[in-house]
Amino acid sequence: MHIGIIGTGYVGLVTGACFAEFGVFVTCVDKDEKKVKALRKGIVPFYEPGLDELVKKNLKNGRLSFSTKVRDAVESSLVVFIAVGTPPRGDGSADMSYVEKVAGEIAGEIKGYKVIVTKSTVPVGTGARLRKIISKKLTERVDFDIVSNPEFLREGSAIEDFMRPNRVIVGASSQQAVAILKDLYRPLYLIETPFVITNIETAELIKYASNSFLAVKISFINELSRLCETVGANVQTVAKGMGLDQRIGAKFLHTGPGFGGSCFPKDTRALLALAEGNGLQLGIVRSAVEANEKQKAHMVEKIRQTMGAISGKTIGVLGLSFKPNTNDMREAPSIFIIESLLREKASVRVFDPVAMDDARAVFQKRVKYSPGPYECAKGADAVVIVTEWNEFRNLDLLKVRKALKAPFFFDLRNIYEPEKMKKLGFEYVSVGRQWTVNP
Repeated sequence: MHIGIIGTGYVGLVTGACFAEFGVFVTCVDKDEKKVKALRKGIVPFYEPGLDELVKKNLKNGRLSFSTKVRDAVESSLVVFIAVGTPPRGDGSADMSYVEKVAGEIAGEIKGYKVIVTKSTVPVGTGARLRKIISKKLTERVDFDIVSNPEFLREGSAIEDFMRPNRVIVGASSQQAVAILKDLYRPLYLIETPFVITNIETAELIKYASNSFLAVKISFINELSRLCETVGANVQTVAKGMGLDQRIGAKFLHTGPGFGGSCFPKDTRALLALAEGNGLQLGIVRSAVEANEKQKAHMVEKIRQTMGAISGKTIGVLGLSFKPNTNDMREAPSIFIIESLLREKASVRVFDPVAMDDARAVFQKRVKYSPGPYECAKGADAVVIVTEWNEFRNLDLLKVRKALKAPFFFDLRNIYEPEKMKKLGFEYVSVGRQWTVNP
């Protein structure tokens, strides 16, 4: 089978490379000529473990190709995926202009039956909207089907999520389209992956509902962490005790500086906008969004209350991406924290294993960029761990302590144990545990 994928961002490129690995012939299209030239050489424009190797392998075996022309993806393909961005508008709703433009371009190239699949995260009603756009812009009378097939790829483990998903959602009104999608995903039947076959509107909503529910779990445990700090409880133990109940589960009950990234902030706001557009209020989702903003502010308050005046102090920040194993800094808590520190006239140094170039695009010359964690701590008044990269889990703490000018250590991911940090001479602050442990 041949398929086309319009958009070579995170979702489109991972999807294309993984389908090629399944044995499908894939043409990926992007309007950015520079990006396409790089991809043809096997150069991936973002960090995702294992993706470089997968792209190079399937380029070599001829199952993966790249183009700047939509025609190349449509002409030879039975299935065409739309995987372009749906960024938030000012009111939180999804900007559908890229999706709708691509739909019109696809329509202009259709010469026979096609299955057009939305892989992008889109609001309910998009499938119906795309059918109207494509029908209006067809150059000749041909049949086509619309399918919603939302992605559930976690940055940092996207290939595993595609190859071994916990479910595949297919929303369609045509049994023929469903059969074609099942055939396309046939390798997943061998590992007994659950398939949910439903209508388009339900499939579109499942994606937003899933991400919003996970955001609610994160915000819940983050709010609870502040209560733990007040009453003397340990949020990690509370989360463990909760997570052992199978009705609740342990995943996403890890407290920290708040959620970020390309999905949770955008999708929760889009779901709120969708509900409001239909005359409804989603109070739980709105509270999760508000709690997330408060959590980021609470992290800055921790630093301020512990250190006193921040003005003139040097603070080293370890971890800039919104989570480990990605260079994605979209809506990352580090941005809010660093911007807050800069507003209070602190001098900020930063280090991240892979997101330094992305950080330069955000902060320009307003922060200093360190080559490693120990250089980031050298001569600083405090060090702040924002992202729990593996290399920060086993720092030479004695070396860090000697490098610091003052003993302040803010562990916003609860990587280290308070008693150990106390013995090493740190004034240690974590989240949802003891407020501080003085040396």
